[in-house]
Amino acid sequence: MTSEITLFVNPTAGRGRGAHAAPPAASALRDAGYSVRTVLGENADDALRRARAAVAAGTGALIAVGGDGLMSLALQAVAGTATPLGVVAVGTGNDFARALGLPIRDPAAAGRLAARALKAGGHREVDLGRVGDRWFGSVLASGFDSRVNDRGNRMRFVGGRFTYDLAILAELAAFRPIPYRIRLDGGEAAEIEATLIAVGNGTTYGGGMRICAEAEMDDGLFDVAVVGECTRTTLLKVFPKVYRGTHLNHPAVTVHRVSSIELAAEGITAYADGEPMGPLPLTATCVPGAVRVLTGG
Repeated sequence: MTSEITLFVNPTAGRGRGAHAAPPAASALRDAGYSVRTVLGENADDALRRARAAVAAGTGALIAVGGDGLMSLALQAVAGTATPLGVVAVGTGNDFARALGLPIRDPAAAGRLAARALKAGGHREVDLGRVGDRWFGSVLASGFDSRVNDRGNRMRFVGGRFTYDLAILAELAAFRPIPYRIRLDGGEAAEIEATLIAVGNGTTYGGGMRICAEAEMDDGLFDVAVVGECTRTTLLKVFPKVYRGTHLNHPAVTVHRVSSIELAAEGITAYADGEPMGPLPLTATCVPGAVRVLTGG
């Protein structure tokens, strides 16, 4: 393996934490004897082009420094290749790192872990979800939760977690069940009314909400959490349980383990790893061992 490592950085992640996180992560890698090259981009497309170029040129690893948005870009560059992915999670949500038990908002520790893993060959082959030519690592959201994302993205007058909370309140006021058409593993299509359907490769979204709490990232299957038709009152009771994962015990919630799912619903945008994936309908497929993540074990 080449001793040159690529640091893939989002300097604006976590309100500037990305810029401050890059030097300690780079120092940890250099202390371990690696040559570190930093990749930035003028925008997301340019950053992805540069990351893909580094992978194509044979970099020893792509170390992503940022939040789940940058992790999503990094996955597009390394998925299906032999290039390992290191994760220095310093964003707001950090759900990909959280699901893998990696350091969060501790760039020096994350850099040291990546260096040790590179030395010892300590990586974990992790499944990814795929929609068309796009990859995702954590959860694909559709329904009430994606409507909250839509609304939050339109709310420019506030920021951070407060935006999400306000968007939830606004969507609760307009709440109504959604008619879905779903097909699991190519079986018969079913018409259902649901509040949301979350397709989990990982366990969490939204910075630790355990929507697919029992998902495993190396079993070749999605955990699909379906919150069925329910009243606003029921949703208010169930939603706080998502942070502990105990919502899965509620009778309104069912979980399916599948390798693929087709989802269709009018006027619903899907989000994956917190990023817009596009409007339904779509088909998501779980691809086993699609990425090698530096985990140290």
